[in-house]
Amino acid sequence: MHRITLERHQVWLYLLALGLGLAAGSALQGSAAWLEAALWPLLALLLWATFLQVPLLQLHHALRDLRFTGAVLAGNFVAMPLVAWALVEALAHVQPDPAVRLGVLLVLLVPCTDWFITFTQLGRGDALRATAITPLNLLLQLVLLPAYLWLMGGTATLPAWDPARLAPALLVLLLPLAVAAAQQAWVRAAPPALQARHEAVCNALAWGPVPLLAGVLFVVAASQFDAVWQGLGVLPQVVPVFTAYLLAAAVLARVLARAWSLPTAQGRTLAFTLGTRNSFVVLPLALALPAGWEAAAVVIVAQSLVELLTMALWLRWVPGRLFPSRNSA
Repeated sequence: MHRITLERHQVWLYLLALGLGLAAGSALQGSAAWLEAALWPLLALLLWATFLQVPLLQLHHALRDLRFTGAVLAGNFVAMPLVAWALVEALAHVQPDPAVRLGVLLVLLVPCTDWFITFTQLGRGDALRATAITPLNLLLQLVLLPAYLWLMGGTATLPAWDPARLAPALLVLLLPLAVAAAQQAWVRAAPPALQARHEAVCNALAWGPVPLLAGVLFVVAASQFDAVWQGLGVLPQVVPVFTAYLLAAAVLARVLARAWSLPTAQGRTLAFTLGTRNSFVVLPLALALPAGWEAAAVVIVAQSLVELLTMALWLRWVPGRLFPSRNSA
């Protein structure tokens, strides 16, 4: 099986992992707390394998095409955050739970840095530019996320931010990032033989994010069965929000592509970067929230599943309808 085939069908693996996790959690009934010990190392391994695929030290590549970069930054860090803000304000009328609001904001404010590239390639976008813009997307989301949450989260979310509880989650997020960056810096100066070996390791680890994320979902569902099961009740409210977000991403991709006069392949890439979000990068933050805020993690998992199911349609619709080839338009 090719890796791209695994990534194309990953949503079914995640659904299976969630189902098995809920079944295991139900059978163990509160005795699965020992699984939590495996959760944080598993998350760290997932993030490390993911960050290794991102050219973290090649930010300058994104500046080679200022039109495309300008469209991506305007979309990901101005337009789509405003959409997310409008959506959580509308959501508050039917679901006032601050944990749900926080989960929606956490996941919608961070552009994807991994399967976005895969979807761009499958959807006949510009994979080279997708790869080039990814480090800049990652850097800016880490810098801007606290400001966005402070501005949009509302005072009701303030009790969730306990520095003592969030410190381990930040370590799980930032340590793999630092290790991956250090590895990439080291390999630059390494002899060709070591560079080739490192590339082989990275290629092998590229298979890791899908099964590792499935493992994370299994552990979350099994070890926090009661919270996850109760949190499923928010799905009828948040699924329409995530669907509306994706529709807005498609419309704005079309508008921005025209405004910046982007070629067809770059327009498709813009659609995929605006539509895909970095769910498992913010998942550690949600899992570190205090008791009573478990719904935030459920919301993030729900968004990733909605997104992946929708991307199966986008792979045909984006190149076929939203940004068709000129000879077929």
